Amino acid sequence: MARKTHDVLSVEWVRLELLRTAYSTRGGLFSRMDPRMVLAWYVLLALAPWFTHNLTVLIGMFLLGVISVALARVGPLVLGLFVFGVGADVIGLFVASFLFGGDLTTLIALAELNLKLGAVSMASMAAFVSLDPEKLSDALLSLRAPELLAFGVSYGYRMLPILVDEYVTVFEGQRLRHAPPPTRGLLGWRVILTWCVLAVTAFYPIMLNTAKNVRTTVEALETRGFTYGTNNPAGRALRLAYLKVTALDVAVLAASALAVVGAYWLGAQFPLHR
Repeated sequence: MARKTHDVLSVEWVRLELLRTAYSTRGGLFSRMDPRMVLAWYVLLALAPWFTHNLTVLIGMFLLGVISVALARVGPLVLGLFVFGVGADVIGLFVASFLFGGDLTTLIALAELNLKLGAVSMASMAAFVSLDPEKLSDALLSLRAPELLAFGVSYGYRMLPILVDEYVTVFEGQRLRHAPPPTRGLLGWRVILTWCVLAVTAFYPIMLNTAKNVRTTVEALETRGFTYGTNNPAGRALRLAYLKVTALDVAVLAASALAVVGAYWLGAQFPLHR
């Protein structure tokens, strides 16, 4: 049991989960859709909760977010961070409201805020774990976003695993070169302090390596005619030729719009206000 826990919580497992999330290798419903339609779906679900204070509508939107996360097959790392963050936020706000004289009205208002944030967060997870860097970049380019923005998004995604690998290498190198503390201290606080210092100082070499990698990448892209290719209409059309709206895209977007309208209709029939 201890071995399994160590394997799950290891740095390698975190790195693999980040790769699966960044490159959308888990599959799911939204990964089979046109990336432009996925962005349109995300805009719909991200904006809908902010136009109401009706708790019935917000509960419906939250449930729609839960279904979306399940259909998108969000990984355990991202989902666990979301649950931990929302849970800690809810507990902290509730405790603060009671300490400062809050009542039932305050709790309902906090529940409204957390339902909105939870619904938007789950829509974000479902959408962006289903888009690999190439699809997201091409969707932005097709929607007439600036070429450098589309490239920056794709480049940032691709640099993530490299940065994680470099950080692990630098951290392990510093740990091997540093002598352990002479005594562990109460509850091992000296060991924890040493690891925290190493974790912070390991970022400085990463910054230098990142600057070098960015310069190398820019020079290689310009040598291959990146700027000309993205601005040329023929090159843009060739790159975006695979994008096509299918019946699945229309069905998912229409079903989501009907679900949002249904949540607002239920809110009008059975209103719950603070």
